Amino acid sequence: MLTVYGTGLLLKGFCARVATGRISSLPTATLLDAPLAIVDLETTGTRPGIDRVTEIAVLEVDGFALTAKWSTLVNPGVGIPPEIQALTGITREMVEVAPRFAELAEELYAQLAGRVFVAHNARFDYGFLRREFDRAGLKFRARTVCSVKLARRLYPGMRHDLDSLIERHALDCRARHRALGDAEALWQFLQLAAREHGEEILAVAARQVARQAALPPQLDRSMVDAIPEAPGVYLFYGEGPAPLYVGHGKTLRSRVLEHLSSKPPRLARRVRRIEWQRTAGELGARLREASLIKQLDPVFNRHLRRPRQFEPADWPHRGPLGIVETDHARDATEVHVVDRWCYLGTASSDPEVAELLETREPRFDYNHYRILARHLGRRGVRVVPLGY
Repeated sequence: MLTVYGTGLLLKGFCARVATGRISSLPTATLLDAPLAIVDLETTGTRPGIDRVTEIAVLEVDGFALTAKWSTLVNPGVGIPPEIQALTGITREMVEVAPRFAELAEELYAQLAGRVFVAHNARFDYGFLRREFDRAGLKFRARTVCSVKLARRLYPGMRHDLDSLIERHALDCRARHRALGDAEALWQFLQLAAREHGEEILAVAARQVARQAALPPQLDRSMVDAIPEAPGVYLFYGEGPAPLYVGHGKTLRSRVLEHLSSKPPRLARRVRRIEWQRTAGELGARLREASLIKQLDPVFNRHLRRPRQFEPADWPHRGPLGIVETDHARDATEVHVVDRWCYLGTASSDPEVAELLETREPRFDYNHYRILARHLGRRGVRVVPLGY
């Protein structure tokens, strides 16, 4: 990665790389003439699967000129923690009469369509909006530009949180921690960056920030876009019915993109189809991955082995144990049933737990043991005794 400085020599090098295609760009235009949506959200917390949006602001920018601004409070349908109320000034009484996100979804979806999504820490705002749109039955996808990453390239060696940008560049933020005030401060920063560095350097920096991981040419991006940013396992298939590779990820889509764009490309060139299975949490993903590798023996996975000399630790519980993981976004719970370090399976209801305890014979597997021992050693793991 190169850092953008305000020098003609470095700009010349960047532009040469863009001309040869070694730096991918925004789909049809630069940051300066692409239609932009500068977005800021206020929320009840930091977890998109649990917390909800309380305020939205969108600034529409066309030809690098502000053409429209829009903002609204949103009734989150859940409580607003006192510390969030103190930070934003948004109270329960203020959102009680505001519309729910589902009531705004179609209008907002149309407003954002075709625009480059610009936000400070875009992963946060984009992730929250995707979850909210999912709940409303809409699949939202957009090319994003994160202004935190952009600021790092243009102003290296400094702090890049919004408070620091406001103070360092004397930006006028009339309502900090309110959606419209923060979005307007971000628009001022983009204008200032264009003045200080020149439009060409800003455009090249934005191209690098906005670039997507390249996919093998035989794969349609919609195949990857359909994968959720959630825990689970993924299976790469070639021409035949057997998978080439099984992997897991805490955020599936990002992991698949990372895998397909990494080197060497020997596996990526052979992938023709991707399947995925969502789990409630990371432990379930790891356990399912290990089970599928043992069951399917994909050619690109390393063979799972047990050491020649190995003695597992004593089972520290009086009987079988259930390790509980919950996916709050889907309101789904999984219980991983374990007996004397032996993984019996995963259940989603009490009858399924009982069936596993009655029908599955405990069989020790070294790879399951390693996963379970590491997970149970963490703080905050939720466990329930079974069969006492």
